[in-house]
Amino acid sequence: MFLHDLGIVCALGGNKDEVLRTWLSGCWPQPGNVPWLATDISAYAASNELPGIPPHLKRYDCRNNRLLLAAFAQIEAAFDRAIRRYGSERIGLVLGTSTSGIAEGEQAAVVLQKSGSLPDVYHYKQQELGGAAEFLAAYLGIQGPAYTVSTTCSSSANALASARRLLRQGLCDTVVVGGSDALCRTTLEGFSALGAISRSRCNPFSKNRDGTLIGEGAALFLMSNEPFDIALLGAGLSADAYHISAPRPDGACAFLAMQAALANAGLKPEQIDYINLHGTGTWQNDAMESRAVDRLFSVRTPCGSSKPATGHCLGAGGAIEAGLCWLLLSALNEAKYLPPHVWDGQGDPELPRLGFVALEKTRSKRLQYCLSNSFSFGGNNVSLLIGSP
Repeated sequence: MFLHDLGIVCALGGNKDEVLRTWLSGCWPQPGNVPWLATDISAYAASNELPGIPPHLKRYDCRNNRLLLAAFAQIEAAFDRAIRRYGSERIGLVLGTSTSGIAEGEQAAVVLQKSGSLPDVYHYKQQELGGAAEFLAAYLGIQGPAYTVSTTCSSSANALASARRLLRQGLCDTVVVGGSDALCRTTLEGFSALGAISRSRCNPFSKNRDGTLIGEGAALFLMSNEPFDIALLGAGLSADAYHISAPRPDGACAFLAMQAALANAGLKPEQIDYINLHGTGTWQNDAMESRAVDRLFSVRTPCGSSKPATGHCLGAGGAIEAGLCWLLLSALNEAKYLPPHVWDGQGDPELPRLGFVALEKTRSKRLQYCLSNSFSFGGNNVSLLIGSP
C-alpha cells in the first residue's frame, strides 16, 4: 500500500525537511528536563509550538492530540484531495498511542488531591486511549472505520499494518494512519523504576549502554491503493509473550517478525538497503535484536538506531521511525545519504557485529528498501518494510 504523504514532529524538528536534515547531520538535540512535568528525569521533548484544539472538541484537549494536529497540518492538502475524490465515508483512520493524554490526567489528579475535586478543564476523553482516534476523526469529519491501537512501543507500527489490512479488504480507499505519544510522568517514572533510563544520551549496542531515554512526537501518513513512489511493501508481526517487560533473549520472535516482513514483500535479506533498528540502548533489547538481525542479515547491511536522536517515542515510535525511513527514500534525500549510528563505538564483545552506519557522511549506492523494527513489552513485535516499488 502506497504512502502518499507524511507529517512528522519530534525532537528533531517540526516538519519533514527539518527532521531529515537534522537526523542526517548527526548533530542532534540533547535531552533535558521537561518544564511542564514535575520530574528531574531527562527526556526528548518536541520543541515546536503546537496548534490549539478547536473549542467544540475541548474535551479532547491534551498535548498528545495537539501533536497529532501538528503532524496533520503537513498532510492536510493531500487529505483534502482525498476527501474530494473518495468522500468521507471511504476514508479510515488508525492511530497508535500508549500515553494519550495521561499527562493531563496526572495534573488533574494533583488538583483533586489538593482541592477535593477535579478541575473544570479536565475530561476523561483527554487521557482515554481511544480518544486519539475519536478526536482526529471528529476533527477531520472522517466517517470510515476509525480506531486506536495500543500495544505499548509497537502501537503505531501495528497501526500501519492495520491500515494496510483495511485497504486490502476494500473497506477504505484511503487511510490516515500513524501515531502520537506525549511525555508524561507515568512513563518517565515507570522506565526509571525498571532501571531502564540512561544517565546520558542513550548508547545503543555499546558495551557501555545503560538504558534508553523517552521522547515524544507524532507521525501521520496518507495511505492508499493509488500508486506512489513509496509504499508499505510488507509487515511482519509476532508475539513471544516471554515476559511482561523483558524480550525473549534469543530474539527468535523478533527474527520471525523481520522474516515475515521480507516474505510479505517478496524480498530477500540481501535486498535491504537500511535497517532502522529498535535499538533502545537497554541491555536486554539490544542483545536480542542484534542476535536476530545477525541471523537474517549480512554484516554489510547498513543499520542504526534513531533513538539517540528522537528518544524512545513509545506508542508513536513505530510511525515516527517508519517516517524516518520514508524520508530516506523520498526526493528530499536526493543524495541518498544514510543516517549515522551515533554511539561511543565500543561494541559489546558478547554480541554479533552489525553494519552500523559510520559517523562520517555515508551515501548509499542504492537506496530502495528500508526495514523498520518496533519491539514492545509483552513481546509484541512488528517489522515494517518500506520501499520504492
